[in-house]
Amino acid sequence: MNLADALILKQLLHEQIDTLTEEIENVAFISIEATESIPTIQSRSLQDIEMELEHIRLDLRQLDRLIQEENVRSVVETHDGPLPLVEAIELAIQLRVQARLYEKLSLRPKKEYVHGVAVIKHALYDPELYRLKARDIKKRAIRIESAIQAVRHQADIEFDASRYM
Repeated sequence: MNLADALILKQLLHEQIDTLTEEIENVAFISIEATESIPTIQSRSLQDIEMELEHIRLDLRQLDRLIQEENVRSVVETHDGPLPLVEAIELAIQLRVQARLYEKLSLRPKKEYVHGVAVIKHALYDPELYRLKARDIKKRAIRIESAIQAVRHQADIEFDASRYM
């Protein structure tokens, strides 16, 4: 399976764990009248659900390990040169944060009056320059994110997902 599908499967497994955990909470207790006896037949026992949950958790751990190994092994071409996928992901995150900061700075006026006319707050930078810097950094992040997606669709990991997909 390719890495992109593995990431989707990982999310699916997390959702299944949440669902099974909720199901455990639902089947662990039963409300009956004091004179009634506890039914012996349930659609699924607590032990059945626990066993299924343990299999999914094991698969999730194995899948996560394979994803992490591939994230280190796969390489993404960036403006800064080839980077392991894990570093390219972090670089894209950092660039997005930097672009947001620059966008905030670009929205501030060069000069603004604070507390009436007694105080004037002057920007020690050119807001337009930071608007342009934000745009360039955002473009760079988009290019890296696109390259990451391409690598994720090309990189394969050995995992049997037939139980889930």
